[in-house]
Amino acid sequence: MSTTAVRMSTRGVLVWALALSLYVLAVFHRSSLAVAGLVAAERFDISASQLATFTLVQLVVYAGLQVPVGVMVDRFGPRRVILAGSVVLVVAQSAFAFTDSYPVALAARVLVGLGDAMTFICVLRLLATWFPPARIPVFTQLTGTLGQTGAIAAAAPMTWALGQLGWTTAYLTTALLGLGVTLVAAVVVRDHPERRAVTGVALSFSAVRASLAASWSHPGTRLGFWIHFTTQFSATTLTLLWGYPYFVRGEGRTPGEAAALLTLIVVSFTVSGPVLGWLVGRHPWHRSTMVLWIVGAIVTTWTLVLLYPGPAPLPVLVLLVLVVGLGGPASIVGFDVGRSANPAERLASATGIINVGGFLASLLLVVAIGLLLDWRTPGSGSDYPAAAFVWAMSAQYLLWGLGLTQIWRYRRRARQVFDRSVLEAARTPSRSQARAARSAGGPPA
Repeated sequence: MSTTAVRMSTRGVLVWALALSLYVLAVFHRSSLAVAGLVAAERFDISASQLATFTLVQLVVYAGLQVPVGVMVDRFGPRRVILAGSVVLVVAQSAFAFTDSYPVALAARVLVGLGDAMTFICVLRLLATWFPPARIPVFTQLTGTLGQTGAIAAAAPMTWALGQLGWTTAYLTTALLGLGVTLVAAVVVRDHPERRAVTGVALSFSAVRASLAASWSHPGTRLGFWIHFTTQFSATTLTLLWGYPYFVRGEGRTPGEAAALLTLIVVSFTVSGPVLGWLVGRHPWHRSTMVLWIVGAIVTTWTLVLLYPGPAPLPVLVLLVLVVGLGGPASIVGFDVGRSANPAERLASATGIINVGGFLASLLLVVAIGLLLDWRTPGSGSDYPAAAFVWAMSAQYLLWGLGLTQIWRYRRRARQVFDRSVLEAARTPSRSQARAARSAGGPPA
């Protein structure tokens, strides 16, 4: 049975929209601790390293499950996996709402990582079934872009909810909302136009290992991995945990300004994502070049902020978050590179491999920042000095150095394997080409 739709349909868009809504909620649950970091430190009476452990265990579980989840999606279909993940997230946020025990809260964040790991890959797999190839780059970017509205809801609105409703009510409300959307998605989402659920061929352990090895051996998969590794971690670390403390304690901003800056990261992601998706669709041969320019801009802007004498002015911080936000859409380019390198039957597995990259880098940075803050903060507690954040945020340069080296290395190898004419033939048509195809009676691109 083919997994590629010939043309778009209203039904396919509806399936994607419901699956996307589950991803939005997963991003919200993932990011809901970002503005609650200082409150959580007081609620559980923990240090910066212990606070970082919340995000650490969440990211460890998320990154560690990407490949197994990809295999599960290829085997059991995206519908079953994404619904199971959504139920896990509801349970996790409910537990997090009621507990005041640090160990129980850690267990809840483990479940958040588990449920979160079971969403994004499923949405991309549904795109490969319901949408024509020429439209997939744009809708992949839209998935990542619109998914980040969950992070917007986890910034200013969650700040308000924590202040006005309290910890338990705020987190429990989000769990109940997730339950409602999950029930609707269970009715609407289908794996294929002809079947509600599609089950793949059962594979032995040796066959799974061979499939994963085949995906990883392709330089396009490795290029996608390092693109994701290098572009995502700066924005992810800010929006997941350290952005709010950094802007409040490191740059002397008010809680409202800090929440607004975190929201702007997501706005940048949202606005730039479709544009980058269109550029990738039009110029697939130059995908890694676009990524290199974006990473260069992120590094340059962070350098300006960290070298600024004293707290950076608000316009400079606005520039920082807008540029850092470009890393989100740039990371999604890695999935498009991986899609070009792998056949449909192992697409979800390859996507899982690539998705490990950015969250592995984010995990390393979250831990490094916590350790550096504890090292540079006199005494104990969460009263981190501004100078400590300069040390902590500088840990990003090690990850950028490694990632850029690997991108440059594997882009050369990938270009030796990819057929440029095939990539260009599948690119998004221009408006004039689309009009000509319609006039000739051909299918819409």
